[in-house]
Amino acid sequence: MNKLEAFGYITAQAARGEISFPTSVNAVLRLQIALDDPDCHVDEAIRLVLSEPQLAARTVALANTAAFGSSGGQVSNVRAAVLRIGYRRLRGLVAALLVRQFGHRIADPVLRAKAEQLWTHSAQVAALAQALARHVTRSDPDTALFAGIVHEVGGFYLLSRADEFPGLLDDDAENWGALCEDVVSVEVMRKLAIPANVAQAIGAMRDGVLNPEPHTLLDTLLLANRLAPVVSPLGEAELDAGLPAIDEATLQLLRVEAEETALALGEATLV
Repeated sequence: MNKLEAFGYITAQAARGEISFPTSVNAVLRLQIALDDPDCHVDEAIRLVLSEPQLAARTVALANTAAFGSSGGQVSNVRAAVLRIGYRRLRGLVAALLVRQFGHRIADPVLRAKAEQLWTHSAQVAALAQALARHVTRSDPDTALFAGIVHEVGGFYLLSRADEFPGLLDDDAENWGALCEDVVSVEVMRKLAIPANVAQAIGAMRDGVLNPEPHTLLDTLLLANRLAPVVSPLGEAELDAGLPAIDEATLQLLRVEAEETALALGEATLV
């Protein structure tokens, strides 16, 4: 099967809703569904977090960052961390774990390296989006963090399938963009029950137009994508114009806050 045939095959599968996830992704999806249940008691949430050691470690780490109120003192256990960050922020951590699980079935070292770079980029975009939402665009920081984590989920899915199709991702940015963002990403986000407002903002990134006074979730993602030190290995969304005027003191604050949050989300090595 040549590359164009592979593109067509995967696109047709996505259009029919035939998206298959690694077993590890499905396990985290079950965790997400349980935590999204409005009747989920805090003790059950803590038990679920403790059942995933990586999630437990990340929850405590994130609770101790400046962005999540470390001025109230360091926490050293999952119960205190969950109570500090709350369910909405915990959802972002579950999303981070879910995205990273796509690396489980990537065997090819070149593809795995791309997946690790993509995770580093995603973590940086998420952390910057949260900081930008708080200090610049005044949008919801928790939604911005979540959207940044999942904004490349279609790319992770295709990387997890690329072992089946040698050469699929070689130097074909135009076809990659159309495949990833117009078809596969939409279906993957639907399967993962990504909220509509987040999915719409992510879908608009490739041709996004930055508002003169950035204030929307899309503006926040576009700015975070531009400011992220590590670029996506799968091609970048383009802004129609330069960055808005952000003073140097604010930029420094954004970078410091975002670096701490990105580290708390987890290192590049995929599990």
